[in-house]
Amino acid sequence: MQPNFDFNKIIEQLKYIPEDPLIFSTSLFLILFFFFLVIYNLLAKNTSLRLIFLIIFSFYFYYKSSGYYAAIIIISATINYLFGKWIASANKFSIKRFYLFLSLIINLGILSYFKYTNFIIQIINDICKSEIPSLDIFLPIGISFYTFKSLNYIFDIYLDTLKPTNSFRDFCVYVFFFPNILAGPIDRASDFLPQIEREPYVSKEDLGKAIFLIILGLFKKVVIADYISINFVDRVFDFPLRYTGLENLLAIYGYVLQIYCDFSGYSDMAIGVALLFGFKLMENFNYPFKATSVANFWRRWHISLSKWLLDYLFRPLQMKYRNLRVYGNIIGIFITFIICGIWHGAGWNYIYWGIMHGFMMSFSILIQKPKTKFLTLTRLNNTKLLTVIQTIITFHLIALSFMIFRSSELQTVFDMLSQIFTFFHGEVLIQFIERMPIIFGLIVVGYIFHFLPSKLENKIIDFVTNIPFIGKVLLLVIAIWIAAQFKTADIQPFIYFQF
Repeated sequence: MQPNFDFNKIIEQLKYIPEDPLIFSTSLFLILFFFFLVIYNLLAKNTSLRLIFLIIFSFYFYYKSSGYYAAIIIISATINYLFGKWIASANKFSIKRFYLFLSLIINLGILSYFKYTNFIIQIINDICKSEIPSLDIFLPIGISFYTFKSLNYIFDIYLDTLKPTNSFRDFCVYVFFFPNILAGPIDRASDFLPQIEREPYVSKEDLGKAIFLIILGLFKKVVIADYISINFVDRVFDFPLRYTGLENLLAIYGYVLQIYCDFSGYSDMAIGVALLFGFKLMENFNYPFKATSVANFWRRWHISLSKWLLDYLFRPLQMKYRNLRVYGNIIGIFITFIICGIWHGAGWNYIYWGIMHGFMMSFSILIQKPKTKFLTLTRLNNTKLLTVIQTIITFHLIALSFMIFRSSELQTVFDMLSQIFTFFHGEVLIQFIERMPIIFGLIVVGYIFHFLPSKLENKIIDFVTNIPFIGKVLLLVIAIWIAAQFKTADIQPFIYFQF
């Protein structure tokens, strides 16, 4: 009996399908990545062929997510490679600054056209009471991420902290690199470029960490984030007045966990996938809900973006307004977080979210001295009780900000808070657990694991590292099988793909 292969269906699957992007948690990616690893390792000794193959595969990966708009990334890479060389070779500061200004105009112009044109049209319509029609603009996935990666390269050359690469091929590897092209981490060129020419080497420890991170990322994304989103969180946020205050509160806790598991799950898989063929990406999350202040939260959440904003936006603003002292810092903080909000999306909710974080950070600076005096008088300084209180307060402030982040209309936030404070009905908890045991269990398990000592993660990585290779494969297979049991028929894109 001859096998019945439909090559037309296979070819169709390999084409760009708008509703079915090529993401780490899909079976197509697993198949393609297996063949990629085989060919990549066969080409290990031939640097040029290996890197060209990596560029082709990375471009195809991006094409599967953006279709013909993938050509934009080629334009972006070409422009920024040239500007890097022009800035480095400029013999006058004025010319150097002109090239920097021009590169900013082009990079931010491309980003703004695709991401903010219709939002600007909406604002004009609201102010002028006009009816300018929205444009049919496709937003290429990951455009904010690879734009910021390219700008990092440009800024470092301008600041003389990085020499431009002489290889357009190597620069394309940096910009196109498929593990982090769609949603980060936003790796620094100074850290990434030196890795390109090295012969691929995966140590026993790297392999163990890679397997662990891929399994962890799958569990976070598919088992927790997707499941609680589809079956509970989305329903409550869409119609909060249909649910009690307790259910609204659980949905808020659920969404905070969802966005963390979704985004950090992608980062985990990106770092793990890159490790499997010899590249080390920067860490992007460090138990953010253990933060004891909003400032501490931003040192733990989306670390690559936080450092980017700190180095290339806040510090220059801090220097500009240094004569204003503490108020100069506050101005810098507000501008930085408003831009951070705008970077996340074209909507007022993202701007409100940025303003809220700017306000919280500024308020903490203004009350620093009285706060220190109060803690000294009450002898709470450096106590476990203070750490617990600060963690609880910080978590709920972050949760409130994520409500704004999630809701396109502020009325949704007001409705949810109204239900929590006027229609709580705590007795519904037992019924909720009986009716949605998996949802409740996943939320509880997700938070428990998050707040366990970080040393536990290192012990698990050591365990995975030390088991035989066949054991590692078996663990990965079991993780994929479990993820498949929770997976819905519809592909759930990663939340940060829209940014």
